[in-house]
Amino acid sequence: MLSPPVRRDAGFMNTDEHEHVIEVTGLRRVYGGGFEAVRGISFSVARGEVFALLGTNGAGKTSTVELLEGLARPTDGRIRVLGHDPYTERAAVRPRTGVMLQEGGFPSELTVDETARMWAGCVSGARPPLEVLELVGLARRAGVRVKQLSGGERRRLDLALALLGDPEVLFLDEPTTGLDAEGRRDTWELVRALRDRGTTVLLTTHYLEEAEGLAGRLAILHEGRIAATGTPAEVTAAQPSRISFELPEGYFVGDLPPLGELGVCGHEVDGRVVRLRTHALQRSATGLLTWAERAGVELRRLDVRSASLEEAFLGIAAREEVAA
Repeated sequence: MLSPPVRRDAGFMNTDEHEHVIEVTGLRRVYGGGFEAVRGISFSVARGEVFALLGTNGAGKTSTVELLEGLARPTDGRIRVLGHDPYTERAAVRPRTGVMLQEGGFPSELTVDETARMWAGCVSGARPPLEVLELVGLARRAGVRVKQLSGGERRRLDLALALLGDPEVLFLDEPTTGLDAEGRRDTWELVRALRDRGTTVLLTTHYLEEAEGLAGRLAILHEGRIAATGTPAEVTAAQPSRISFELPEGYFVGDLPPLGELGVCGHEVDGRVVRLRTHALQRSATGLLTWAERAGVELRRLDVRSASLEEAFLGIAAREEVAA
């Protein structure tokens, strides 16, 4: 996949990396019947940053993104995209943003090239359609009718149309759903290239590996509220790391060094398998291995790993449900 060209107006852009191009304060969205989908959330996104919104189904991700895109008026709160209200000042915001929806609706009888050229006619300062199709790996399929594309190829076309206007801010709603491993990797590379040239990307995804690999910062939504926010490392740091191993024959948990001294905050035993949870992974692992060395035993099936974003995500969902 080719790298995106340098934006044509790059010489006139504000390149202050700390400039917030998306600002959300106290945002609420209430649907008819009183259902509150978004419950007073606040966050900001800097220029050239990839920011991920995560959450379970019904957490409020799509409701939030639709407000950022200017498709609806918030019930309460304040939104600024590139310094403007995306709903009341849509004419000032829309030409500078690109939107990739979860599912696009294209005329099935048009070819890929015809679809791109039709869309380019609706975009101010559109890039050459073939250039954008090349970016997403669809140039050789330009003459194929949309109805003949695979699901993954349609997602590539969705992305191509979002990039036609050379946007400063790009909204990607589940961009790699339906893509194979190669297509997902190519899309990740393109998002990184866009970020490196200053494009701000707000991403929603169910693939936690995708968020962890692309996002500089993220927010996890649960039932319309932000349950956690920060860098992926900061969010996962709140979850304990894990050590699991099989007890040597003739040994029991009580034969191990005092777990509190090892920094262990919890443990489980399943037959001969012991699972430890710790916020001090190096101290716990070192103490355990030192004990095994002195005792002259082997800890079989030893597995030592830091917390993952998936564990943080599931832990937040479980904690919030218990609290409810």
